[in-house]
Amino acid sequence: METLDLPRIPSEVLPFAVVAALLLGHWLLSTLLLRVLRRAGAQVLEGVVAATRRPLYVALLPLGVLVTLPALRLEQAPDAIASRVLGSLLVLALGWTLIRMATAAFDALLERPAAEASGSLEARRRVTLLNLLRRLAIVAIAVVTVGLVLVAIPTVRNVGLSLFASAGVAGIVIGIAAQPTIANLIAGIQIAVTQPIRIGDQVIVENEFGQIREIRSSYVVIALWDQRELILPLSYFLQKPFQNWTHDSPQLLQPIMVYLDYTVPVEEIRGRLAEIIESNPLWDGRFWNLQVTDLKEHTVELRILVSCANAGAGWDLRCQVRESLLACLNQRHPLVLPRSRIVLAGRADGAPAAGEARQNG
Repeated sequence: METLDLPRIPSEVLPFAVVAALLLGHWLLSTLLLRVLRRAGAQVLEGVVAATRRPLYVALLPLGVLVTLPALRLEQAPDAIASRVLGSLLVLALGWTLIRMATAAFDALLERPAAEASGSLEARRRVTLLNLLRRLAIVAIAVVTVGLVLVAIPTVRNVGLSLFASAGVAGIVIGIAAQPTIANLIAGIQIAVTQPIRIGDQVIVENEFGQIREIRSSYVVIALWDQRELILPLSYFLQKPFQNWTHDSPQLLQPIMVYLDYTVPVEEIRGRLAEIIESNPLWDGRFWNLQVTDLKEHTVELRILVSCANAGAGWDLRCQVRESLLACLNQRHPLVLPRSRIVLAGRADGAPAAGEARQNG
């Protein structure tokens, strides 16, 4: 019985054939997988597969050549160099693939809570945590990838080992120089877990009021009320005190201080104030009150407390209550505005003479 001899592929053509087969197989498999995931409604997995198609194409090129390298029967030195170069390219491509995979997965997870972050405390917590974990994952993958590539190069590996073996002081110096970076990296992990700040939080830092806009891997961007941006290292929020107005809830109590004459009818002012506050749409309906909190030398100190949904509404509410209360006082109780009293010289027994003159101050 005769045997059928199949034609042999020349060794020079073998790498191209293997690479072409791998690329074709990857294209067919990824296309089929994307259709299945699209029909199943698995948006996260679909995004991950779509994001990793291109880097996997790049990774298959050195992989195909590396697998067929022994068939080329190169000399020892060229074979070793080609193996290291192809191995380094494969590691870099796989690192790129992992970064694209992590980015696509976190972006898909961030898409929904980002749309709700303005009004939901839990959504803002998730956005902050996922953003920090996303950046930390990318940095970790990049560092490991570059480290593996450098270790694969004998010259770099030998130089590094000799430097660490002969110069321990250099390691200490490098450690001291890298201390801020390491501190910010650790601070990023602590902030991701404990979350003293979140994206969208309204804070007072360095006597500036603003909103947390970005939390990067080493610093935080705060958008200030006058469109400036304040940039602080992550470690700042673990080492120094600051005010977070929206840590547990955006709702606030806002004080309004008013200084009037001693003749002010507090009950009448309280009644008029009730009409002003309760008719204002910025008041959230939770709480308000009016109290005499101090007696100054020339005036009475009244403190008005009003509740509001957030800091932005609170600022506008305070301004509008002041304006309405001032208009009311000018129209109905002009004599209770702060005044200066001058007592003229009286009789010898100390009784007032012609009376006391009062002037608006």
